[in-house]
Amino acid sequence: MDVIVWSRIQFAMTAAYHWLFVPLTLGLALVMAVMETIYVIKKDDFWKKTAQFWMKIFAVNFAVGIATGIILEFEFGTNWSNYSWFVGDMFGAPLAIEGILAFFMEATFFAVMFFGWGKVGKRFHLVSTWLTGIGATISAYWILVANGWMQNPVGTTFNPETVRSEMASAAAFWEVISNPVAVSKFFHSITSGWVTGGVFVVGVSCWFLLHKRQQEFARKSILIGSIVGLVGSVAVMLSGDSSGIHAAEFQPMKLAAAEGLEDGGSRAAFTIVPGVKVPGMLSILATHDIDGFVPGINDILKGYTDNDGNVIPSVAEKMQRGRTALDALAAYRTLKDTDPEAAAAARALLDENVQYMGYGHLEKPEDVIPPVGVVFWAFRLMIGLGMLMLLELLVVGWLGWKDKLAGKRWLFFIAIACIPLVYICGQAGWIVAEVGRQPWTIQGLLPVNVAISSLSAGAVKTTFFLFLAIFSLFLIIEIRIMVGAIKKGPETPNE
Repeated sequence: MDVIVWSRIQFAMTAAYHWLFVPLTLGLALVMAVMETIYVIKKDDFWKKTAQFWMKIFAVNFAVGIATGIILEFEFGTNWSNYSWFVGDMFGAPLAIEGILAFFMEATFFAVMFFGWGKVGKRFHLVSTWLTGIGATISAYWILVANGWMQNPVGTTFNPETVRSEMASAAAFWEVISNPVAVSKFFHSITSGWVTGGVFVVGVSCWFLLHKRQQEFARKSILIGSIVGLVGSVAVMLSGDSSGIHAAEFQPMKLAAAEGLEDGGSRAAFTIVPGVKVPGMLSILATHDIDGFVPGINDILKGYTDNDGNVIPSVAEKMQRGRTALDALAAYRTLKDTDPEAAAAARALLDENVQYMGYGHLEKPEDVIPPVGVVFWAFRLMIGLGMLMLLELLVVGWLGWKDKLAGKRWLFFIAIACIPLVYICGQAGWIVAEVGRQPWTIQGLLPVNVAISSLSAGAVKTTFFLFLAIFSLFLIIEIRIMVGAIKKGPETPNE
């Protein structure tokens, strides 16, 4: 258990650090591309200098994000080798495409964007800036295809010959990359990055207004940042709606944990905080039908009938069928060369129960319940902070548009405080997504207790603290460089 716990803690820490850098990369990529587009259209050097300032912040964040992302991918092989073996033929494909296509695309055009001022034409430089952001976005898509498959494993079949989950055809590959969970996670993650970028730009710009520096730069940056952030906020809400539908369909236990819903039913209420509920709202959010049935934790444990009339077995029955599948797999592999007839019977029994094979590794039905308190409060923290970001962007953006920000020191402090809060919001969202699907590395197929590598707990602890120190150092260095760049300010006339 120590190896399992420490492997999970190490991966969670690495992923959390990585997600400190990704959303700002995605958000600033759009902000600086819009600013440079205005420069090319208006031929106003003010917008060139403004775009260059945010480009410096982007570059620092981009570089550190790459380092954490590489280590994160290596951990699949070092700490989760059984998982890597089981999904190698499927999981490797989107990550390879991400590395070969998207990463090289963004890295190549990043070099032109950052070092190409005055060396290439304005329009080519603008195209490079846009392609850097598009490359980062495409890179995120392929990573989220892999993550979405872990949440909803479609397009693959289990091969008892190799003991792997494999894609058998081009059609299967298309099913994997068009997985509805992956698509909704992609839009939710990308647009949350726009919110992060917008809040960051608005907060930093308010710092300049607070200190009465570079006020034209600050006001115009606020306009662009707030627009990007508001568009992202609306898109986050829309993609969040589809994420709720998919959770209800493919991961009902995650939804039940996020709501602290012990006993489900029709017209299920949405809990704002304990004791404050909105009748029928959860059914609307989860099924788009106020009479839709939403299963609770106890329903999932005992079994239930879903909204399409399908009878969902109890977890105990799934565990029994999962053990039947594991026994059939062992029998097939033992008999396939000596008793073809018995092996065929074992293979048929395996195929009949293979969808529940992961449940055969669980010790008791309650193992399928994630940490309810963590998921419940992380979900509310995400929604609450998300609404705060929306309100802040609306107020600051509107006042900036009307040129009424002068003297609003209290609002400047709020905008600056929203910078760390938007990061907490993003981290809370990933806690809901990843902690909410425990105990599974692959939903229904592979629990964490059989996905880990054969390592000692001491080895994992050592690398955990080593990575923690390195990542913390990276973060401190990045913050110091960014703070230094912000204090120096853009190369525009000081007002």
